[in-house]
Amino acid sequence: GSLPKWVVNKSSQFLAPKAMKKMYKACLKYPEWKLKHEPHFKPWLFPEQSRLPTLPLSELSLQHADSLENIDESSLAETKDDRGEASDEDSVN
Repeated sequence: GSLPKWVVNKSSQFLAPKAMKKMYKACLKYPEWKLKHEPHFKPWLFPEQSRLPTLPLSELSLQHADSLENIDESSLAETKDDRGEASDEDSVN
Protein backbone atom coordinates (compact mmCIF):
# COMPACT_ATOMS: atom_id res chain seq x y z
CA GLY A 1 0.00 0.00 0.00
CA SER A 2 0.92 3.64 0.05
CA LEU A 3 2.02 5.68 3.02
CA PRO A 4 0.12 8.74 4.19
CA LYS A 5 1.77 12.01 3.23
CA TRP A 6 2.29 13.00 6.85
CA VAL A 7 4.33 9.81 7.44
CA VAL A 8 6.53 10.55 4.43
CA ASN A 9 6.95 14.19 5.42
CA LYS A 10 7.73 13.42 9.06
CA SER A 11 10.18 10.63 8.24
CA SER A 12 11.97 12.76 5.65
CA GLN A 13 12.55 15.39 8.33
CA PHE A 14 14.63 12.82 10.21
CA LEU A 15 15.92 10.35 7.61
CA ALA A 16 17.18 12.82 5.01
CA PRO A 17 19.32 14.86 7.44
CA LYS A 18 20.68 11.65 8.98
CA ALA A 19 21.64 10.33 5.53
CA MET A 20 23.30 13.63 4.65
CA LYS A 21 25.35 13.55 7.87
CA LYS A 22 26.56 10.04 7.05
CA MET A 23 27.47 11.11 3.53
CA TYR A 24 29.32 14.15 4.85
CA LYS A 25 31.35 11.99 7.25
CA ALA A 26 32.18 9.57 4.43
CA CYS A 27 33.29 12.45 2.21
CA LEU A 28 35.64 13.70 4.92
CA LYS A 29 37.32 10.28 5.03
CA TYR A 30 37.60 9.95 1.23
CA PRO A 31 41.04 11.61 0.75
CA GLU A 32 42.63 9.23 3.28
CA TRP A 33 40.85 6.23 1.73
CA LYS A 34 41.88 7.24 -1.78
CA LEU A 35 45.55 7.38 -0.77
CA LYS A 36 45.33 3.66 0.06
CA HIS A 37 43.24 2.67 -2.99
CA GLU A 38 44.84 3.46 -6.36
CA PRO A 39 45.60 7.14 -5.63
CA HIS A 40 46.63 7.87 -9.22
CA PHE A 41 43.59 6.19 -10.80
CA LYS A 42 41.22 9.05 -11.63
CA PRO A 43 39.29 8.27 -14.83
CA TRP A 44 36.98 11.24 -14.21
CA LEU A 45 40.04 13.48 -14.75
CA PHE A 46 42.03 11.27 -17.15
CA PRO A 47 39.68 9.41 -19.55
CA GLU A 48 42.59 7.36 -20.90
CA GLN A 49 42.60 5.52 -17.54
CA SER A 50 39.06 4.27 -18.07
CA ARG A 51 38.67 0.50 -17.87
CA LEU A 52 35.32 0.49 -19.61
CA PRO A 53 35.13 -1.14 -23.03
CA THR A 54 35.31 1.31 -25.90
CA LEU A 55 32.71 1.56 -28.64
CA PRO A 56 34.06 1.60 -32.19
CA LEU A 57 33.09 4.73 -34.09
CA SER A 58 31.98 2.50 -36.97
CA GLU A 59 29.06 1.32 -34.82
CA LEU A 60 27.77 4.87 -34.36
CA SER A 61 25.51 6.65 -36.77
CA LEU A 62 23.88 10.07 -36.93
CA GLN A 63 20.14 10.21 -36.67
CA HIS A 64 18.40 13.44 -37.55
CA ALA A 65 15.12 14.44 -35.92
CA ASP A 66 13.31 14.77 -39.25
CA SER A 67 14.05 11.11 -39.99
CA LEU A 68 12.28 9.90 -36.86
CA GLU A 69 8.74 8.71 -37.24
CA ASN A 70 6.03 11.14 -36.26
CA ILE A 71 3.93 9.56 -33.52
CA ASP A 72 0.44 10.97 -33.03
CA GLU A 73 -0.51 10.72 -29.35
CA SER A 74 -3.58 12.95 -29.54
CA SER A 75 -5.96 10.00 -29.17
CA LEU A 76 -4.32 8.70 -25.99
CA ALA A 77 -6.03 9.25 -22.66
CA GLU A 78 -4.04 11.23 -20.11
CA THR A 79 -3.19 9.24 -16.99
CA LYS A 80 -3.01 10.55 -13.45
CA ASP A 81 0.83 10.47 -13.49
CA ASP A 82 0.94 12.42 -16.79
CA ARG A 83 -0.84 15.32 -15.10
CA GLY A 84 1.75 15.44 -12.32
CA GLU A 85 -0.60 14.08 -9.68
CA ALA A 86 1.66 11.31 -8.44
CA SER A 87 0.48 8.95 -5.77
CA ASP A 88 1.85 8.97 -2.23
CA GLU A 89 3.84 5.88 -3.16
CA ASP A 90 5.72 7.82 -5.87
CA SER A 91 6.80 10.49 -3.38
CA VAL A 92 8.53 7.86 -1.19
CA ASN A 93 10.97 6.94 -3.96
